[in-house]
Amino acid sequence: MGERRRIAVLYGGRSGEHEVSLQSATSILRNIDLERNSVILIGIEKSGIWRLQSDAWIERIRTSNATIAVDSDRPRIYAIPSAGLHVDDGTHIPVDAVFPVLHGTFGEDGTVQGYLECGGLAYVGAGVAGSSIGFDKALSKALWMQAGLECVPFVSVELPHTGLNDAIRTEIEQRTRDEFGRSAVFVKPARGGSSVGVVRAESSDELADAIRHAARFDHKLLIEPEIHAREVECSVTGNSSPRAWAIGEIVPRNGFYDYRAKYIDEDGAALIVPAELDENVSARIRDTAVRAYRAVECHGLARVDFFVDDTTGEILLNEINTIPGFTRISMFPVLCREHGLSYSELIDTVIDFAIEQKARLDSLEYEYPVEGGE
Repeated sequence: MGERRRIAVLYGGRSGEHEVSLQSATSILRNIDLERNSVILIGIEKSGIWRLQSDAWIERIRTSNATIAVDSDRPRIYAIPSAGLHVDDGTHIPVDAVFPVLHGTFGEDGTVQGYLECGGLAYVGAGVAGSSIGFDKALSKALWMQAGLECVPFVSVELPHTGLNDAIRTEIEQRTRDEFGRSAVFVKPARGGSSVGVVRAESSDELADAIRHAARFDHKLLIEPEIHAREVECSVTGNSSPRAWAIGEIVPRNGFYDYRAKYIDEDGAALIVPAELDENVSARIRDTAVRAYRAVECHGLARVDFFVDDTTGEILLNEINTIPGFTRISMFPVLCREHGLSYSELIDTVIDFAIEQKARLDSLEYEYPVEGGE
């Protein structure tokens, strides 16, 4: 066997999903093939500071039920433009790729991707554009609609710095009624994930309260009608030739598939894999998942979420997650495993895609010779 690849697992982060990242990173460390990969751990504090973590975490996690944490007493580490990763004493930490296991803001929104690109580093997952677009539910849906893909209807609201007042409240209520009638709606931050800040509303007062709550997490909001249909998800991996894997169904036990059901309460939802769907419907979902993935310029991996109406056969795109959960109850690795790609093979596969994409970008020219110039 050749020399092992050096993979930096980047976890934690300045996000409301910091704890979810710890769970995902723990699962990856338990399943990564250490015969093929050596691991460098970089934990990001909630304040945003990067810390090089002890290798002792790896053995501890693989031999116990421990969950990784971020040790704030460890040395700081940075990505230096065009020079890779360096500890604050100047030591260079060579890596073949970075695996960002970061959910939510400052993790899957394009910010850390741009930082890693400035450092000249290969990294797992979508690039700056794909991450930023995928993270913004209004932008991604606009692109999907332009590509002829059916989406859940929505109203996008940008709140001013003064927040919600009577005039804006009246305007939002009118737009919502015009679009959806008087059905119940969901209000959510446009740029966020894992159901953080999502609230169901029926009455005028509930809508106002839901807007105030969602606005704690983003000033741009999305309002969508309640959809009475089956919730299904499809994993996609790849760069220029993406592949859709198995389809799973989410059956929430308590209203809707919220943050707690996704990551905390193992009984919060039933996960049915594979989803019991007509073969033709399954094929359409997988095809649409790949088209949606390409439309927002994804690379590496993503999970695409849908609503399916059994009565009409209608398939509606809901959202895309460019760094899906990797916890032990997360749907993304389960869907890949259903079609024969084990957890450890999945990790190796997305790392391969990261290295492939970096080589492709490095083949581009960034200087343009001017005829007659010096």
